[in-house]
Amino acid sequence: MRSMKPIMLVEDDHVDAMTLKRALKDLKVTNQLVHRINGEEALEYLRDESNLKPCVIFLDLNMPKMNGIEFLQVAKADDHLRRIPVVVFTTSKNEWDRFESFNLSAAGYIVKPTDYKSFVEAIRTVELYWTLSEFPDEAPEFEKEMVESHTG
Repeated sequence: MRSMKPIMLVEDDHVDAMTLKRALKDLKVTNQLVHRINGEEALEYLRDESNLKPCVIFLDLNMPKMNGIEFLQVAKADDHLRRIPVVVFTTSKNEWDRFESFNLSAAGYIVKPTDYKSFVEAIRTVELYWTLSEFPDEAPEFEKEMVESHTG
């Protein structure tokens, strides 16, 4: 990723987490990987002002405590988190999961490949997209004023 912001992985399967970490290393992606095992832990990290916000979140759907859909419902309703791109990266081929993920503003939906080569190619594609995409660092001044006037 061009940004030096961290990449967040919200995933309860440690083998999948290690596979993603290995794929990023093989692709020479140097961003720090922040790994949380469920949506609650991810939100706790994201809401801590001392933590750098990630440039992208890879989100599994099937997790304990707070699953991926529940995480998206909360994160995309939060003005401070909703612009962080979330790519659903899951084993679920369920049409409802796909529909609901995009309904909740997921930036993408990828079914985890089962072989390592295809897994790396999926990550390479996401990495290339986010390297080429242009995102603002912060909200424009007029938007900050609008948010402040609605919350103040």
